[in-house]
Amino acid sequence: MNIKEIKEMINLMNENGLVELEVEKEDMRIRLKKTASGLEGMNGPIVIERQGVASAVANANTAELVAKNVIKTVEIKAPMVGTFYRAPNPEVPAYVEVGQTIEPGQVICIIEAMKLMNEIKSEIRGKILEILVDNAEPVEFGQPLFLIEPL
Repeated sequence: MNIKEIKEMINLMNENGLVELEVEKEDMRIRLKKTASGLEGMNGPIVIERQGVASAVANANTAELVAKNVIKTVEIKAPMVGTFYRAPNPEVPAYVEVGQTIEPGQVICIIEAMKLMNEIKSEIRGKILEILVDNAEPVEFGQPLFLIEPL
């Protein structure tokens, strides 16, 4: 199972108002569960538990995930409708990359709305696990932009 499949499961949960979802596929079982703080607006952290059978522990990354047994992630969502940009202009590097640690108040992207460039800042300290939107792609209010592992 990869991050894209997990994102699809998270979107399925959000679209259908599910609080918990468990899927077993091949030698992997993933259980997604929203915490109590996320029940009201369905915006809270999502807990992902990965448990593998011994044969599934084929590489170091999988072994590390199984050893941890629980990975907590937080989605950073779009606060407005607009166009997502990873950098202030095409000639400079992106604000953040996968694997990078971010700090509260750090600019992580820009959303252009009505010809205004709005800097989106992180509210938490964490490690970027995935960037969920491509550069210059339109985004909707509440659409997940980043998947973060809180530190």
